[in-house]
Amino acid sequence: MNFPEENGYSNNRAPRGSPMNGVTIKQAYNDGGLKAGAANALRLAYRVLSRRKAAEEGVARLARVLSALDLTALGVGSTLGVGVYVLAGDVAKNYAGPAVVLSFLLAAVASVFAGLCYAEFGARVPKAGSAYVYSYVCVGEFIAFIIGWNLILEYIIGAASVTKALSEYLDSLLDKAISTRLLAWMPMDSPHLAKYPDVFAFTVIMVFSVALAFGVKESTKFNNFCTGVNLCVVLFVIISGSFKADTKNWRIPASEVPKSDTKDFGSGGFAPYGLAGIIRGAAVCFYGFIGFDCVATAGEEARRPQKTIPFAVVASLLIVFLAYCGVSSVLTLMLPYYMQDEKAPFPFVYDQLGWSWAKYAVSVGAICALCSSLLGAVFPLPRIIYAMSSDGLLFQFMGRVSEKYQTPLVGTVVAGLFTGTLAMVFELEQLIHMMSIGTLLAYSMVASCVLLLRYERSQSVHRASEPLQLSVRGCGRQLLNLDGATVPTRLSAATVAVLVSLYGVWCFITMGSINSYGDAILAGEVGPTVALGSGSVLVVGTLLAISRQPVSEKKLAFSVPLVPWLPGLSILINVYLMLNLDYMTWVRFSVWLAAGLLIYLTYGAWHSSERRRNQDSVQLAELHNDSQTALLQHANITHALG
Repeated sequence: MNFPEENGYSNNRAPRGSPMNGVTIKQAYNDGGLKAGAANALRLAYRVLSRRKAAEEGVARLARVLSALDLTALGVGSTLGVGVYVLAGDVAKNYAGPAVVLSFLLAAVASVFAGLCYAEFGARVPKAGSAYVYSYVCVGEFIAFIIGWNLILEYIIGAASVTKALSEYLDSLLDKAISTRLLAWMPMDSPHLAKYPDVFAFTVIMVFSVALAFGVKESTKFNNFCTGVNLCVVLFVIISGSFKADTKNWRIPASEVPKSDTKDFGSGGFAPYGLAGIIRGAAVCFYGFIGFDCVATAGEEARRPQKTIPFAVVASLLIVFLAYCGVSSVLTLMLPYYMQDEKAPFPFVYDQLGWSWAKYAVSVGAICALCSSLLGAVFPLPRIIYAMSSDGLLFQFMGRVSEKYQTPLVGTVVAGLFTGTLAMVFELEQLIHMMSIGTLLAYSMVASCVLLLRYERSQSVHRASEPLQLSVRGCGRQLLNLDGATVPTRLSAATVAVLVSLYGVWCFITMGSINSYGDAILAGEVGPTVALGSGSVLVVGTLLAISRQPVSEKKLAFSVPLVPWLPGLSILINVYLMLNLDYMTWVRFSVWLAAGLLIYLTYGAWHSSERRRNQDSVQLAELHNDSQTALLQHANITHALG
């Protein structure tokens, strides 16, 4: 457990081979045997893995050219992608019926919780890197590397899948002309790869990568145009659909709902699948809001980031929710929910209404939405790589910034090559399975960091270091702050760190019981109900104990309201969604994680800029001590001679 000191956490780091508290591992082994040596080895490893960056803005190396409008358009474009043309029909038909509007509302609320946490950190640490930098500042180097590695996976898979979707959409508009030619020229006979190398998808991703490498401002102008067209098409769908809206489609009696042996369309009405259907639909709709976090990755390229990043995050989520809400409303009012087409609802609805011309306008909007989503996925990827390379955790050449274009040129091109290769050789279905787990883990880590930093002991040169005295009575009183402390101490900050760690465990127990025994809980079975009740009491009790701790006096440009309840609820929702991922997703994630650990242990841990900075500090301290000793000796000699 990380026990705070002057700035909330232990920063007593030591370089490789240096003594820890005056005792080396070899000395401990000789003096106390294997047990003492192992204990010191673990202490040394912990201090290496928990090295933290200072939460300071520093000097930006990237060009600060993005306005609040640019950031908002980037967030809307990356979030309001092709999902708006597909997701509403799928959720309405299979999960929630006309109550898909409520599903989108619940998903939007959950996304806003995560978005507010990102907004606070974006204002607190306005640097490139998003959740990676936030974790490095708060938790430590090792967890930060894991989060950054997960974000790389998220953006690579996201960009590759959007590129593949764009290729397939254009291929369908051209009557399969692209796929037919490529399949005839370059067939690939492999069960784990695509049927043919999608050269078009590779070309598209490289064009976007090169465009980003040679200018951020120019690329955002193109993104603003695509996002504007996309929003215009959404408005066209809402306005045109309102002329054919019929409220009877929200009040369909159960007798008119079709029945079959293979498909159950519920009981009709506004919520044909009940409350459970609305919640399941919200879990699906939540993924339609993924993408706003790319705004936080642009912290080092934003003008006045303390104000523009919080504004852009909240504004983009609000715009996306209004778009989803309006589209899903008119869709279910135009046509009964059980008649919706899951894959292309709007062209299908317009064909049913006899408005065949309207589906071409929707196709233009879908292409622009895919382009803006692609830019939103490609944009943050090289910035994550740049941030990790600048810190020495990834290979240094990938973080070099072009003096002419002020962008991470090499990292952008390398990321484009890797992403384009994945899009070229894999099927779309094989790409989309890994999109969610990295995002949800990053959301949870950012919310946890908000809790830890809100209750940290602020660093001050005027405050003396206090000993951390642990006792059962003292910890028990601190748990509810019975002494009424108003300023954070080492003990209070350490208590919050322990409580946040335990809170994650309680969330997994509570959400795991709901996920595995939901029907049994609804039926009132004793065992699952007791497990859910116990987990719920622990969750609420832990948040209550955190809320009793003294809050940091540091003033922020933007802060999350209702701490710890709002970040705690965000973590709870993210854990539930992670537990709904399939088994193979966790297996693939484990393989990716193992590759990242290999890179960190063989390269990142030894080339970390924090490690080098710590070595320099130790050398300067030793030089300072030596100079003081020499001066004292000189003074004593002079005094003796005098």
